[in-house]
Amino acid sequence: MNLLQSLILGALQGITEFLPISSDGHLVLAEIFLKLKTELLKSFDVTVHMGTFLAILIYFWKDVWQLLKTFFGLFIGKSKWANPYTKLIAYIVVGTIPAVIAGVFFGDWIDEKFRNLKAVATLMIIMGTAYYAAEAFYSKYYSSTFKGVIEKAINKIKDFFKCEEGAAEIAGLNFRKAIIIGIAQSLALLPGVSRSGSTIAAGLFQGIERSQAARFSFLLGLPAILGAGIFTFIKNSDTLTHDISAFSLIIGFITSFIFGLFSIAILMKLLKKYSLNGFAVYLVVIGGAILLN
Repeated sequence: MNLLQSLILGALQGITEFLPISSDGHLVLAEIFLKLKTELLKSFDVTVHMGTFLAILIYFWKDVWQLLKTFFGLFIGKSKWANPYTKLIAYIVVGTIPAVIAGVFFGDWIDEKFRNLKAVATLMIIMGTAYYAAEAFYSKYYSSTFKGVIEKAINKIKDFFKCEEGAAEIAGLNFRKAIIIGIAQSLALLPGVSRSGSTIAAGLFQGIERSQAARFSFLLGLPAILGAGIFTFIKNSDTLTHDISAFSLIIGFITSFIFGLFSIAILMKLLKKYSLNGFAVYLVVIGGAILLN
């Protein structure tokens, strides 16, 4: 792997890890088109994923700090279960479980069966269709008008029974929804399925506002990305440095971090105003073009 290839793949990972267009899918496509041996790039894939992991830490540092402070506070009695970040920790834990199970038991099988052009293209088209369906479902059943009616009814019930407002930091999130979003995240083990896209779409299907779903998606991704990196490193420790120089790894890490940081910022701003439909069209067009060639 040369310097230019390291720059391209690092930048590609940084951009596509957070935009809902599948980082793994684009890395597979790029590695194939650059005529690189994908089975020998495990160390590079781990490194660029760590770059994007750092990007999440930096962008959401306030949330990460509060989560860490709350987590350790539970052991010394300084954090209470009513703390909104305590609930958020619990949601992240239960949401991470499906990805851990899928990675441990199906990771190798997925790499063997789906790390190819046809599979990636097909999954991109499926994901694009899912985005459009999620946006349509959210607009129909959780639009501002419909949501307003429901909220008024709920508020009347709360007033009648003197219920108090919940402490959940992510509006509308609960354990059931966190598990479903976690299952959606586990699907991102398939190259061509975006982790951020699948989790945001799962949030939309359950009535969670787009930017709120994205925030939970990124925080949920922290243990998933870190765990996957550690697991891959341990599992392939004997062959990780094969044909990959330390300089290439450093370049990949830096570029994935920088582009990842910009990618998060751009997506969070976009999702406050725009839907996932643009990304849906992109995935369907790219997937279709690959299959037709």
